[in-house]
Amino acid sequence: MQFVDSHCHINFPELAADLPALLQQMQANQVSHALCVAVNLPELPSVLALAESKPNLFASVGVHPDYEDTPEPGVAQLVELAQHPKVIAIGETGLDYFRLSGDLEWQRERFRTHIRAAKVAKLPLIIHTRAASEDTIRILREEGADEVGGVMHCFTESWEVAQAAMELGFYISLSGIVTFKKALELKELARLMPLERLLIETDSPYLAPMPHRGKMNQPAWVRHVAEHIADLKEVPLAAVAEATTRNFFQLFSRAQP
Repeated sequence: MQFVDSHCHINFPELAADLPALLQQMQANQVSHALCVAVNLPELPSVLALAESKPNLFASVGVHPDYEDTPEPGVAQLVELAQHPKVIAIGETGLDYFRLSGDLEWQRERFRTHIRAAKVAKLPLIIHTRAASEDTIRILREEGADEVGGVMHCFTESWEVAQAAMELGFYISLSGIVTFKKALELKELARLMPLERLLIETDSPYLAPMPHRGKMNQPAWVRHVAEHIADLKEVPLAAVAEATTRNFFQLFSRAQP
């Protein structure tokens, strides 16, 4: 039995400083692989360096929608950066109307740029959406994102949004939020989710799952997410582990050995 953390930020200084211990904890908790997700271009070298350092770590290329004052990526630039052999996805990208307000057309244009780059590079997308699900789904449809698919990461939207995303060939990734006592709607969504469309993640260093809530998160704790989903769905833990690991390597085909 093994687990895969499909979304983490272990290049962030607070985690990168203790990488040997993080890797040891992953092994102890049967977490075999982790995808370190880029949030901007200036910090991309640290993401790539991590992925290059270990065979079980992978990288993505992208600029997060919350980063307003940062170098803006172009399609050709993203495609070129995605040629790195350890890069397995484009993102994270998407829309966030929760943290930022005002005229956010630049966010939507950046999102379209990432989708277009993913189609050229033939890589799946990692989607961040918060308080923006309607526009997120609309732009995915308009840009033909179903050609490459991807994952709706750290999903907290409705079952209807999940269904719309799955119709476009996207997977749904659940984080430690699903273990929180008050996340009742997300728990119900986890019960409804077909295992063949499900991924698990930590979003480290954020959103540590129960029983570690409030602490700095780490990839090893993705096991707790899987355990909680297994309890909610009333299926063996091994079934969640097998399905989410298989789904990871099906979606991120470049990661396959």
